Amino acid sequence: MIVHEGYKDVPPQIRGGAIAIGNFDGVHKGHRQLIEEAEKAGRAKGHPSGVMIFEPHPRAFFHPEETLFELTPLDRKLALLEAMGLDFVVVVPFDEALAKLEHFEFVDEVLAQGLDVRHVVVGYDFYYGRQRRGSPESMILAGIEYDFDVTVVPPVAEGGEVFSSTAIRLKLAQGDVEGAAAELGWRWRVRGRVVGGAKRGTGMGYPTANVPMPKGTALGHGIYAVRAHVDGRTHDAAAYLGTRPTFDDGMPVLEVFLLDFDDDLYGRELDVEFVGFIRGDRKFDNPEALIRQMDEDVAKVREVLKGAP
Repeated sequence: MIVHEGYKDVPPQIRGGAIAIGNFDGVHKGHRQLIEEAEKAGRAKGHPSGVMIFEPHPRAFFHPEETLFELTPLDRKLALLEAMGLDFVVVVPFDEALAKLEHFEFVDEVLAQGLDVRHVVVGYDFYYGRQRRGSPESMILAGIEYDFDVTVVPPVAEGGEVFSSTAIRLKLAQGDVEGAAAELGWRWRVRGRVVGGAKRGTGMGYPTANVPMPKGTALGHGIYAVRAHVDGRTHDAAAYLGTRPTFDDGMPVLEVFLLDFDDDLYGRELDVEFVGFIRGDRKFDNPEALIRQMDEDVAKVREVLKGAP
């Protein structure tokens, strides 16, 4: 898969393609419908197929004072897109110059001149150009003018619920990692480098690898059944996210206890895949009560992971 930054000096092998446009944060089931439409159009016409994404997320550009919970950082997003078999991804920097383009200038400069698109796929709620003046309807009209086809994908839903990144973020904030996975089509995960901690877990018989959560991440506090990926190997694990109310009520840190594992993970990169929610965070009267609860939690984690694919 070719990854090209910007819409200028585009390699000839990805010009004249079918392209789905959007932020695709999460690359969830709704996004996949757009991408599959672009792939289908590309195959039918013998054109390359790909997507255009914006980096950073436009919301982060327009509201830098707000912390955005990104479901998929760029590297994770590109990995998911590559797994779908795309020919290319165009990563367009969302900056002041792009934000100032009128919707018709976006079509002319980016889609027509930059990429020479032959087919464009957008969602029903796609708005573009300065002050979001461009719409799916204006994209259809632009396609007539510039001689490219346009597919507008209606809301994609399951069980009456429309797939959306916002809904997935809400599920994760409530600890519903299974519900989020059902909408994503994959289990949500975070990646980070293991840092040093207070070693309290080691003293209680549960040594943990501490992983700082990405900025803006809003995951419900509590105990989770997870799978930890490190150095190409996968390990069953229990994870805790919270403020450690029994001890210090400090800043939240993800603490991961790998089951049946005895090695030093300090400084290594850990990819944590969330499988199931065990219980919410709470304060215990003393460390001994917490240890008893941890014994129960780990037993439940083993059961959850034993039955999980």
